[in-house]
Amino acid sequence: MPRIIKYILYDILRTRFILFYTLFLLLSAVGMYQLDSDTSKVVLSMMNIVLIVVPLVSIVFTTIHFYNSYEFIELMLAQPVNRTVVFLSQYLSVALSLLLAYTVGIGLPMVFYGTEASGLTLILSGAMLTLVFVSLAFLSAVLTRDKAKAIGVALLFWFYFSLIFDAFVLWILYSFSDYPLEKVTVALIALNPVDLARILMILQLDVSALMGYTGAFFKDFFGGGMGFAFATGVLLLWVAVPLGLAMRVFKRKDL
Repeated sequence: MPRIIKYILYDILRTRFILFYTLFLLLSAVGMYQLDSDTSKVVLSMMNIVLIVVPLVSIVFTTIHFYNSYEFIELMLAQPVNRTVVFLSQYLSVALSLLLAYTVGIGLPMVFYGTEASGLTLILSGAMLTLVFVSLAFLSAVLTRDKAKAIGVALLFWFYFSLIFDAFVLWILYSFSDYPLEKVTVALIALNPVDLARILMILQLDVSALMGYTGAFFKDFFGGGMGFAFATGVLLLWVAVPLGLAMRVFKRKDL
């Protein structure tokens, strides 16, 4: 498996897209630091970019890469190579390339200009979102042989978690505003990795007061080590569950 990963990773890193993705994040971070010397405000501004761009790039790039690698996958499966090895090699190669681009693009400016704990949380949140949406991309890709349909499903995942889900939560909070919904809201946020990463970032930046009473509850729950462990564990589940489902479909699929 290491040889397969090395070959795929080398092939991905040579693509211009990874270079453009790295440069986009790098220039965005440097630009934010140039506009404001307050690291907290810079991280808050970068958070908005990370929560939208990172999931979108991860899920679209992964889906396209999977279909562009279809002939290579078929070639590998024609050899005495286990399907699990081929699948995990593809996943790890794509995930590592996107994580490398993200870490370099976001991390280098933070090392140069200096950062706080919120900056490290931003890097961790973006890395977890990368892994989550790569898993979702593989799931959408193995469900159908049609490339256009798979990209449509992938974009639907991103659109739902980034935009539609928030409207759904707001509707619930508005409709049942007479009831205590703090714990229900925590459960709902656990169903959305993007919202979970956003809450962690906001609490690290100590601007939870902007979220009112619910924000204070989030601060009590997520602010401690137990809350951080809970959030990280849920994000890891968001990585593992779609990946496990995708692997199961891939192992049974007739290519």
